[in-house]
Amino acid sequence: ISPAKEPASQDTDGSSSWRSTLLVMFVAQWLSIVGFASVLPFIPFYIREIGVTDENLVPVWAGILGAAAGLTMTIFAPVWGWLSDRHGRKLMVERAMFAGALTTMAMGVVGDVYQLLVLRLLSGAFTGTISASLSLVSAVLPGAHLGFGLGVMQVAVFLGMSLGPWIGGMLADAFGYRWAFIAGGAMLLAAGFLVLMGAREKFVKPSAASLKRSGTMRALFALPGFLTVMAVIFLFHFSTQIAIPVLPLFIEEVGNLKTGLASTTGLMFAVTGAAASISAVLVGYLSDRIGYKRVLTVNLLITGLLWAAHALARTIPQLLLVRVIFGFAAGGNLPTINALLGKLTTKETYGQAYGLMASMTSLGMTLGPLAGGIMASYAGFRWPFIAVGLLLS
Repeated sequence: ISPAKEPASQDTDGSSSWRSTLLVMFVAQWLSIVGFASVLPFIPFYIREIGVTDENLVPVWAGILGAAAGLTMTIFAPVWGWLSDRHGRKLMVERAMFAGALTTMAMGVVGDVYQLLVLRLLSGAFTGTISASLSLVSAVLPGAHLGFGLGVMQVAVFLGMSLGPWIGGMLADAFGYRWAFIAGGAMLLAAGFLVLMGAREKFVKPSAASLKRSGTMRALFALPGFLTVMAVIFLFHFSTQIAIPVLPLFIEEVGNLKTGLASTTGLMFAVTGAAASISAVLVGYLSDRIGYKRVLTVNLLITGLLWAAHALARTIPQLLLVRVIFGFAAGGNLPTINALLGKLTTKETYGQAYGLMASMTSLGMTLGPLAGGIMASYAGFRWPFIAVGLLLS
């Protein structure tokens, strides 16, 4: 894979506002991820509250609702990416955040699980804040700072995913699950207005000739290395999602925990997120200087080995140590992949490229838990971690 070279000092949108836009997008992305993550872990409990009384059906509905958004996002993400290349990336970020606000708030007032399913499908179809934000930031950032900037954006995601469940849990305990959904939607609404007022994009609609030459899906797939990156994105998320759903059960088994399971699991995720937040910016900065492909290759190898190391843990302190080291390694993968994708593609196809990335991400996140659940049920909780290690290495 040989990324196209860009002038190191030139701002891709011709302005000096990229720093303020990056800051605005960091805060908005963090708010949006907190808004989503503050409610998603509690959907199984919410299912009971809205009328599913058969305990055998609760995990079934949780699986259906979890896959629903990923399925529609797989289909619609490339469509929104195509539109962003023709009508502006900022507009697509606003669409994703405002749609997320409406659907998340509406989930807090549903009357049954079927209404919740419809809203999850709509959420997957009309949101996608991460890919929309990455497309905008990639179009605004100078080429020489692409890895650093996308690393900053990944920090917003890691911090949101770490803090969101904690914030949502406190809201749910204090006011109930319905108000947690409404509060999550309010965070997304605030993020949307922040982008509307603070982000700057000097979007110039590409000419018909430019779109015909390099702005089509066919031209995108013809770019050297593009299909390889798409395969890496799918494999990364597919393999990771094999292990993540069984991790809480593995923590319970390793620690033989009867009490404190939720807090111990939360600690495991929090320390990993904190370590990943630090390494995301550092690795992004490093990849700008020594090459995205080289950094990504080494990072994926180390991440795979550390996933496999989970299977060797026999105590909670051992597992905690593995999770901290794993977080430092894993944090650099996504910003490096995102930056490599931005270097491989042209400005006319940023939206489509990151839309397809979101599609591959959603597909991997839909199929991975299914594979991991089947593997864990037949082979035990340790083998999914070994399988992930083999896939990534």
